[in-house]
Amino acid sequence: MTKLSVNINKIATIRNARGGNIPDVRLAAINCEKFGAEGITVHPRPDERHITYQDVYDIRPIITTEFNIEGYPSKKFIDLVCKVKPHQVTLVPDPPDAITSNAGWDTIKHKDFLIEVISEFKEKGIRTSIFVDTDLKNIDGAAKINTDRIELYTEPYASGFSINKEKAVTDFTRAAQHALKHGLQINAGHDLNLENLKYFVKNVPGISEVSIGHALISDALYFGLDNTIKLYLRELR
Repeated sequence: MTKLSVNINKIATIRNARGGNIPDVRLAAINCEKFGAEGITVHPRPDERHITYQDVYDIRPIITTEFNIEGYPSKKFIDLVCKVKPHQVTLVPDPPDAITSNAGWDTIKHKDFLIEVISEFKEKGIRTSIFVDTDLKNIDGAAKINTDRIELYTEPYASGFSINKEKAVTDFTRAAQHALKHGLQINAGHDLNLENLKYFVKNVPGISEVSIGHALISDALYFGLDNTIKLYLRELR
């Protein structure tokens, strides 16, 4: 069964636009859990333009479901994760000025760096996942760096879904099958929404978890957070 982790970055974006503490990201995390989310995801960036490092410290002790921290493994990020000790850390290759994640790791080029970083997290008992595309060479590389999971970067699927959903999902089905043969667990995320989510999890084997933020929080403006989470869970079931 695929779990739903809700990325609450966009709630912090709204708060930061005005200052103060409305909306309260801590309360949002608690409510996401209460409404059925099986995980909370945050992605603190170096400029703290949405989730701040202090938010991460504040959220960790108040949630009971899985906590997933995404980010580029700079020294500051590594120190944060090692102190907070989330259930999972997801490594993304974003440059500091990236608006959003837009690519997966080149696991061959960055092999030694990823091995070192992943080893540090695993010493702390933190499950590791790395952002990858559907290139089988990068999945082969992921299998060699001792990561527990990969997270498939699904923007190409989402952008192609309305044109030809069968074609859009083909590479992801093949990539997931390849990852499973390597013994890797699989997460997925980026631009998944109520229109394309069900077809994705139906046709891509072994998806343990999807992380959804922008679309889900946007839908919640119309449907309410409680109802929206239930709508996404229904698509996954």
